Amino acid sequence: MIKERLRQLRSAMGEAGIHCYIIPTSDFHNSEYVSDYFMVRKYFSGFTGSAGTLVVTDKEAALFTDGRYFIQAQKELAGSDIILMKMGEPGVPAIPDYVKAQLKEGQNIGFDGRVMPACSGLKFEEIVKEKKGQIIYQYDLATDIWTDRPGLPDSEAYILARKYCGESVADKLERLRNCMKEEKADVHILTTLDDIAWLFNLRADDVRCCPVLLSYAVITEKDAILFAREKSINSVVKDYLLENHISLKHYDSFYSYVEEKYKENKDNTILICKNRIDYRLFKLLQESVVCDKANPTTLMKAIKNETECENIRKAHLMDAIAVTKLMYGLKNHAIEKQMTELSVADDLEKFRRENESFIGPSFPTICAYGANGAIIHYEACREDYAVIKPEGMLMIDSGGHYFEGSTDITRTFIMGPVSKEMKEHFTLVVRAMLRLKNAKFLYGCKGVNLDVLARGCLWDKGLDYKHGTGHGVGYLLSVHEGPNSFRYKTIPGEEEWCFEEGMITTDEPGIYIEGSHGIRIENELLCRKGETNEYGQFMHFEDLTYVPIDLDGIDAQCMKEAEREMLNTYHKQVYAKLKPYFEGDMLAWLSDATRAI
Repeated sequence: MIKERLRQLRSAMGEAGIHCYIIPTSDFHNSEYVSDYFMVRKYFSGFTGSAGTLVVTDKEAALFTDGRYFIQAQKELAGSDIILMKMGEPGVPAIPDYVKAQLKEGQNIGFDGRVMPACSGLKFEEIVKEKKGQIIYQYDLATDIWTDRPGLPDSEAYILARKYCGESVADKLERLRNCMKEEKADVHILTTLDDIAWLFNLRADDVRCCPVLLSYAVITEKDAILFAREKSINSVVKDYLLENHISLKHYDSFYSYVEEKYKENKDNTILICKNRIDYRLFKLLQESVVCDKANPTTLMKAIKNETECENIRKAHLMDAIAVTKLMYGLKNHAIEKQMTELSVADDLEKFRRENESFIGPSFPTICAYGANGAIIHYEACREDYAVIKPEGMLMIDSGGHYFEGSTDITRTFIMGPVSKEMKEHFTLVVRAMLRLKNAKFLYGCKGVNLDVLARGCLWDKGLDYKHGTGHGVGYLLSVHEGPNSFRYKTIPGEEEWCFEEGMITTDEPGIYIEGSHGIRIENELLCRKGETNEYGQFMHFEDLTYVPIDLDGIDAQCMKEAEREMLNTYHKQVYAKLKPYFEGDMLAWLSDATRAI
């Protein structure tokens, strides 16, 4: 099936004069997760991971993805003749280098300019200039091949009340316009869905597990324009937009509007973020006066206000109750109930749905038993899942969207006997998580400064994990939100940001042994100000996640005394938070699950 699709794609490439066609995992808004309409890379490759780029020439095809998906991609690409390119591994070229090597003089590179980030498109421009070819970006070659392609989503938008978001759209627009004045910008064009949803206090369901609305926005000193699909905007939202002096235009009119108003514009300075807009939009604006800066809303939404912080604490308490109920069932009844990866994920969602504030999962649940845990972003399906046995480990990475905010938590549970190595690895991961969450640091530190607190104890043993240690989390938005993160190396082209009070970041080290087991332990942390003295402003993290860590996986002898104290202090807090919500056998179990070691 994949080979036939690639044959059809190559035929379409030939008709369009394209010699190398590039399919990123993206939509018109450079989103991390995309709706079914935009899953072109999945359609032509069979690879289902959330990150990857497919490069197709007349003779070969290559799928580039990162370390989270190496094992998964190897399985899913089997028999397709698509080459797996393990990004970041020794000897593996970067995508532009691979494309350059494939392209002969006079040949052309093609892609759909609406789904190609401008910064990436410009790198391919450099290649075709050297090769004396062209960029052909006007075509989505999947259009005539993918005959049963789903339509664009048009879920109904809704207003996020002030009691949840803590700030009116008028106040947010005023703050944004002040930032525009500082940059001497007359116009700001926004295409990123989470920024637009945050700015207008609107949510929808146009992307799986990400409550955003397919939309664009143009902001000037006096005007605010929202481009959205007509079916998504009901009368209540129309009135809300009118009350807040926000004009509504058709989603499909965005590019023509920009072309008419701002192409070759010399009268207004346009604020854009080249890393966040698409190549087609950039080509419309390339002759205009452009200010290329990070979207001001990126930092604004990352710093949660006090209303949001208080709501998020409530959301995490609701979530902790649900996850702890699941943990109790797993530790006491999993085998007699003949649980599977699928049934466990279903049970967890049922526990979350017991709370009326729950909206839906914040990302597809990763419920991975045994060797499946080594696949970092594993997702069981109806055709392929594991049965839980009274042995080994079960890793569950999950989260929920509530009106009070979004959650992301990972726990690894001991389902029965485990090897000495597994227990040592489990203890290492817990140590790493504890060391980072208890950090005290001076204001100005960034993720690259703090990452070693977690990763260091693994490095001491010659171990590592192929993902960041933590990412920012949105408020009823994307569960992966910048600009804050924990990682040990910088990403070219991405600006590094220091931690600010109000930022929420995950703390999720792990160990993954292919064919054996995977372990990840994840808490969310809220950055807070601490003491100020002659050395400056000290910062620390407040725990948001309060769920027991499975003590059956801990080898206390492998922990330093200070680390054992950290774990005991954390479990004491977990018990205090959850005690009012449990009784009888479950409360007795909770007391034991949070005992001091």
